[in-house]
Amino acid sequence: MTIERWLRLQGKGLAMLHVTRGAWGSRVRVWTLFSALPGTSRAFSSLAEKMGVYRKAWNPTEPRDWAQQYRERFIPFSKEQLLHLLIQEFHSSPAEKAALEEFSAHVDFCTLFHYHRILARLQAMYDPINPDRETLDQPSLTDPQRLSNEQEVLRALDPLLAQANFTPLSEDALAYALVVHHPQDEVQVTINLDQYVYMQFWALGQRVGPMPRVSTVRSQRGFFTRSPPAERRYFKRVVLAARTKRGRLVLKSFKDTPLEGLEQLLPELKVRTPTPQRALLNLTLLVSGLVFFVNVGMVVLSDLKMATSLLLLLFAIFMGLRASKMFGQRRSVQALELAHMLYYRSTSNNSELLSALALRAQDEHTKEALLARSFLARRPGGAQGPPEETSRWLQSEVESWLLAQSGCDVAFNGSRALAHLQALTPSIGLYPPPGFPKLDPLAWNTPEAPKTAPSSSKP
Repeated sequence: MTIERWLRLQGKGLAMLHVTRGAWGSRVRVWTLFSALPGTSRAFSSLAEKMGVYRKAWNPTEPRDWAQQYRERFIPFSKEQLLHLLIQEFHSSPAEKAALEEFSAHVDFCTLFHYHRILARLQAMYDPINPDRETLDQPSLTDPQRLSNEQEVLRALDPLLAQANFTPLSEDALAYALVVHHPQDEVQVTINLDQYVYMQFWALGQRVGPMPRVSTVRSQRGFFTRSPPAERRYFKRVVLAARTKRGRLVLKSFKDTPLEGLEQLLPELKVRTPTPQRALLNLTLLVSGLVFFVNVGMVVLSDLKMATSLLLLLFAIFMGLRASKMFGQRRSVQALELAHMLYYRSTSNNSELLSALALRAQDEHTKEALLARSFLARRPGGAQGPPEETSRWLQSEVESWLLAQSGCDVAFNGSRALAHLQALTPSIGLYPPPGFPKLDPLAWNTPEAPKTAPSSSKP
């Protein structure tokens, strides 16, 4: 078999992989990106209504029907960890172990070509609107042209995010995140929906537990210092796509982000002082002002014979300047805390995010194929029978196994994993194809260790 024929076979077998989503295909949709872009106020009217509902709610702790809104799809093992677990439990003999490792290498080889092609197409689509482009400048685009290109990129990015097992956060979840602020958050921000054209979040790796501390700023806040929360609902990875009216598409990825802190990731935000801190600052100003007025103002009034109105005016000016300085210092500390937090939580952005998503999608693709092969080998009849029945059986078995191994309730897409395995089957045994060029390994330009001159001393 020639190289060209083998590559054509891979293209036919793998072309379906980035559009195969099984029963979930109709559920992976972006709710705010393209529904009403010409009328931004109409696009966010439903979001504003849901935000009003959460403002009226008494101390909400999670979005309504959160268990139905968010289903975790991310397989919480690396490929190497999963391979080790599968070998340990299902492929203990040397022959089975070697066969599974060979199959894993075959999947890596096939998916590498497939996702490299997808990434190249995505980067070509994104290049005209890439703000970090290092090549020569292209003719500038008009705002409608740029917006059209952004929509095209996000539509092409949707199936890649689905294969990477990201879950799009619903409008209701976003309304909750924009309204509810955790009482122990060190930084709180506010946004104006009228400044945005669209925004959308995708997340994976939901965890409930103590939040990893990512900031190194230790503000000396006295009464404001609070112990870290015992438990928070957060995500290991969050992908953001947003655009402001005066800006352009922002593509960013963050780690360890709490659900109530999603709005901190948005552009065009303002740091705000929480109500308890604002009340305590005002009380401190009032008490210190009264003490100053009694101890200093009354002496000045009696000794210098100053008019009461002039003294009160000077006192009001002094207290206004002092209040402005205190609140300004507080906002500066919070802005610095926010900058440090975003610095440590940010993982990738813009064009680099596309590459990271392609690698993650390839990794999830490989893990799904490994799970499908291992579990179908244990099923009487293997993959024989109706595809719907086989995919349901595969989904149930894998979900139970993942729950037992990791403690995470993962919604496994059995139909997609089965399609991955069936697409790879015709090319099994053809890896690597006959005549495939073997490139020279990369030459590492490492300096040679200096040779020690032979010693002249004799024993």
